[in-house]
Amino acid sequence: MIDTHGKASLLQLARSALLLLVLGACATPVGHSNRPMETYDRDTEYQMEERPGGFALTIYYSRYQFIPESDAVALACRSSLTAIAYEVAERRGRRIQQVNEQRIRLSMGRNGVTGITSCSATVPVDYADASAR
Repeated sequence: MIDTHGKASLLQLARSALLLLVLGACATPVGHSNRPMETYDRDTEYQMEERPGGFALTIYYSRYQFIPESDAVALACRSSLTAIAYEVAERRGRRIQQVNEQRIRLSMGRNGVTGITSCSATVPVDYADASAR
């Protein structure tokens, strides 16, 4: 027979196990920058950092998924990264070299409690005419 102290210990053990389960279901992507980000659309934020011959672009992309499909989020994240790079360059009146997929650093995460799958990605972007300057 379990006494009152034993019931309290079992209850505390159950709470701890539940907390570990909830925390274990959450994973956040590695952050590539700690600078403030601008909103691009409802799923995407971005920030740029100037560098010689171009800029470094970092985005954070996240969306709800009932059934987790990390590959779909990774593809959308890469696509957003590339689109934003071209838009930023266009606003600056510049052309960029094709974004090299091999240079994209991407990190994925999923919060199993909220159903949000997220991605953080960064890539160096080179101006097309950087060598001419």
